[in-house]
Amino acid sequence: MGLRSNHYDVAFEEYLRGARQPYVLVDEHRRALLGGASLKSMDFIVYSGQDRNLLVDVKGRRFPSGGLSNRHKWENWATQDDLDSLLEWEQVFGRDFRALLVFAYHLVDRTSMQEIQAPFGWRGRQYAFYGVWADEYRIAMRTRSRSWQTVSLPMAAFRRLRSPLAEFL
Repeated sequence: MGLRSNHYDVAFEEYLRGARQPYVLVDEHRRALLGGASLKSMDFIVYSGQDRNLLVDVKGRRFPSGGLSNRHKWENWATQDDLDSLLEWEQVFGRDFRALLVFAYHLVDRTSMQEIQAPFGWRGRQYAFYGVWADEYRIAMRTRSRSWQTVSLPMAAFRRLRSPLAEFL
């Protein structure tokens, strides 16, 4: 079972349900062992009408984030472990599956809505879902924090690589 207390995951699941998209919610409580190594689980397996099915890791972010004086848009960071594990799962599942990072943005400021394609309403909140292929993310990523082992995309790369979630389904 996924993290049901995480509103980003719940909103993503409801988006899939509303789109009548077949999916499997993955049990995230335990890490899998693969070849003696511990592997973080993805959040969802989504059956796509496209060429390949999706192994999805949802990254919940506020849009914009930061305080009133320091507003950040399009936060797209992940941990190195998130990315490494997701790409390892892609190898395990084989050629019919592709790893996708889904950035689930909780839209907290209505003045930023003009930047969003197809917002999704759930339980009084607005969300936007954008995907980036994990292999393309890895090529363009930069270290965000060595101590936290996080990575992110420069804004130009993120704008070029991201697409609204509907395009992956």
